[in-house]
Amino acid sequence: MTIAIGCDHAGYPYKDAIKSSLQSRGDQILDFGTDSPESVDYPDFVHPAVSSVESGEADFAVLICGSGNGVCITANKHQDIRAAICWNEELSRLAREHNDSNAVCIPARCIPEDLAVRIVTTFLESDFAGGRHARRVGKIRIC
Repeated sequence: MTIAIGCDHAGYPYKDAIKSSLQSRGDQILDFGTDSPESVDYPDFVHPAVSSVESGEADFAVLICGSGNGVCITANKHQDIRAAICWNEELSRLAREHNDSNAVCIPARCIPEDLAVRIVTTFLESDFAGGRHARRVGKIRIC
């Protein structure tokens, strides 16, 4: 798989651990930054990351900020993105199975790094269940 990753300064400390885990699985990474702990504006990194998912360049996006809220709100402004904040593995599995989410948002200030890695792995290893969920997901898009 090709995975886009984007984060702000609060998410930066988790980015390398997540990237390393994904690369060890054989995934290709498109890193949209940031590349330091200096304060930045998360939309500058989220928009290009999720645009790569919309264009088909990446299969999924991993987005990381302090609460997960900012990156999630920004990502969901994109018509073809279904981003979900996940703070445990069950939520990440359900985001894929029930919502066909294509972006996982990690709240770095709220969970430990090893859990963040497991959440991303669970997200990527889960499949959309389809069926009644497909009908619901089909009703999300407004135009």
